[in-house]
Amino acid sequence: QLQLAESGAGFVQVGDSLRLSCTASGSNFPRYAMGWFRQAPGKERDFVAGVGWSGGRTNYGDSVKDRFTISRDNTRNTVFLQMNRLEPEDTAVYYCAGRITVSGAYAPISARDYQYWGQGTQVTVSS
Repeated sequence: QLQLAESGAGFVQVGDSLRLSCTASGSNFPRYAMGWFRQAPGKERDFVAGVGWSGGRTNYGDSVKDRFTISRDNTRNTVFLQMNRLEPEDTAVYYCAGRITVSGAYAPISARDYQYWGQGTQVTVSS
């Protein structure tokens, strides 16, 4: 079992940076693939970034490549999402998610494949 709590909500301007954190409670955190998703009003929940077993592999949604970076600190049971050069289209509720994985695998990009979810944190980018 994994309980997830996001933090780092913010109201920022275009071009600003923001870092989200997701802290997990539970055992065996390194064995979980962790993902960040986002959902804007009236839209589906989209994959943003993922990190695999113990931080071995990362993957990103096309719209955030080269701007966002996912990382994890297994000593703190925490996964981060560094967001740079933010755009109004990045405005959404951001969710952290986790699922058991195997060594060498990428984090899934489908929300259906995740077992555990946080409550979400709001990011608003103003132009």
